[in-house]
Amino acid sequence: MAGNFKEALNSGKFVISSEIGPPKGTNIDKMRHHIEVLKDIVDGINVTDHQSSVMRFPSIGGCIEIKEHGGEPILQMTCRDRNQLALQAELLFAYTRGIRNVLCLTGDAVPVGDHKQAKGVFELDSVQLLRAVRQMESGKDLGGNDLDGSVQFCAGAIVTPEAVPLEPQLIKFEKKVEAGAEFIQTQAIYDLDSFARFMEYARRFPVKVLAGIVLLVSARMAKYMNENVPGISVPQALIDELAAAPKGQALQKGIEIAGRMISTLKEGGVCDGVHIMAIGREEVVPDILAAAGLNGHKGS
Repeated sequence: MAGNFKEALNSGKFVISSEIGPPKGTNIDKMRHHIEVLKDIVDGINVTDHQSSVMRFPSIGGCIEIKEHGGEPILQMTCRDRNQLALQAELLFAYTRGIRNVLCLTGDAVPVGDHKQAKGVFELDSVQLLRAVRQMESGKDLGGNDLDGSVQFCAGAIVTPEAVPLEPQLIKFEKKVEAGAEFIQTQAIYDLDSFARFMEYARRFPVKVLAGIVLLVSARMAKYMNENVPGISVPQALIDELAAAPKGQALQKGIEIAGRMISTLKEGGVCDGVHIMAIGREEVVPDILAAAGLNGHKGS
């Protein structure tokens, strides 16, 4: 049964969100299965919005499916694909369908995706989109016109705590909070000592921070992320741990590592929760929570 994500954030409990990647096509059976797996054990489910600039089934469609199946959706909105008219219209549509959470994103660059001929819009960025949400809540659109029925969203954004250099991320973080971000879901973190230092800074601001936990399924994946994904740094010790796993056991080792990290963050009171990204393996999220000592979660 769906809970209220905003209430969970403000409850003081350790909040857990996760995400699903929609299909490239109309066969949404796997997405529905992942919704069923997640809906009763996490506080909110993100639906990615053409992640990595790859065209897929839309986030809004996935969020409606989550609502229809009794879960709590978090709409992802990127500014890459829409001008301000389309962004505002989609927020209105989402609100009328009972969607109350939105993650505001600028969006990945078009050339990294599978439609390199597409034109990025980027009329707004994530900070401006957050401000747009708050303006619409006051009953006005971005043109200053009255809305016949306003919206009310729990709005969030992202930050990359392991970026090098970090200073630009801190500036963006402050701007996002100032613009009205109520929660932050971070990009993947693996160096918990470094993340703890980031949280010492973040605790100065009135925002809930959920640490991004990306499931590692092999040493090869970890090395690839280090070499190709900006802002992610998997420590060599974790790579060695994955590499030492018996044949066929790397995934189980990755689940163990993710669970251990979540447990450490929770027990140490480092942050307000975690955002679990299993990247197509959402069916193992219950195993990750079990490894973290959070069987069934929802307030555990």
